[in-house]
Amino acid sequence: MSLAPVYLVDASIYVFRAWYSVPDEFSNPAGEPTNAAYGFTGFLCSLLEQTDPNHVGIAFDESLTTSYRNEIYPEYKANRDPAPEDLKRQFAWAREISESMGLKCFADPYYEADDLIGTLAEYWRARGHPVCVVTGDKDLAQVIREGDHWWDFARNRKLGRQHVRDHFGVWPEQMADFLALTGDSVDNIPGIPGVGPKTASALLAHFDDLDALWERLAEVPHLSIRGAKSLHGKLDMHRAAAELARQLTVIHTEVPSALDRPDLTRGTVDEARLNRLFDELSFGGMLRHRCLQTA
Repeated sequence: MSLAPVYLVDASIYVFRAWYSVPDEFSNPAGEPTNAAYGFTGFLCSLLEQTDPNHVGIAFDESLTTSYRNEIYPEYKANRDPAPEDLKRQFAWAREISESMGLKCFADPYYEADDLIGTLAEYWRARGHPVCVVTGDKDLAQVIREGDHWWDFARNRKLGRQHVRDHFGVWPEQMADFLALTGDSVDNIPGIPGVGPKTASALLAHFDDLDALWERLAEVPHLSIRGAKSLHGKLDMHRAAAELARQLTVIHTEVPSALDRPDLTRGTVDEARLNRLFDELSFGGMLRHRCLQTA
């Protein structure tokens, strides 16, 4: 008998989506915008209504400028504008709402939400639970193993291990190397010039990983890849950059703060706290009712 799946939610992506998609007319009595918190709460209700999970973890990013990746590469995510105060405030509300709904929340000043999710995925998978990572971020596909799912909830796209390969062109275990080759403009990680997704997929299909690629680099000019002869020189010239990128793209799976309290058992809704929050945020009765019904 298989154990129930563990749901690990990449909260930031759904807060950001709500920030951009929910009208900013939503505000509290002080005139502060509440649209991102409102949209995130609606997403959370939909997730719980559809899955009725026993184990849920909500991971927030606290380390946008202080993670270990910034120590390795100071330009990491330097292309992003700092979050405005109106949005930072809503992240705090989103976490408080999650906690009031009986859900375990995680954040760390040194590790990102991806690392927290990767750590919890390893922990629970080792105990026999399949893992469902709720996100729209392809980086997190790398934590998927047989029986797990990567779920872009907003687009209703749910991918198992084989479907990750079909959709992204590489196996989950190859995703970090794939991103090291192509780069990731979202996180300001430079890749190898001239290596796009198709070329990176073809290289990893042949070599499996970067280590084997470097060991057998002499084979590259003979591959049936467009521009294979010049590709050899590009790979050789930018090898150090790709190795640096791989340090940034690999998800850490031993975050101490997550392992210190890995229990994800869903608790009961704290009705008093939730009602107080909704009063403060001026959320309407329909959303309040939905949240209370998740108990």
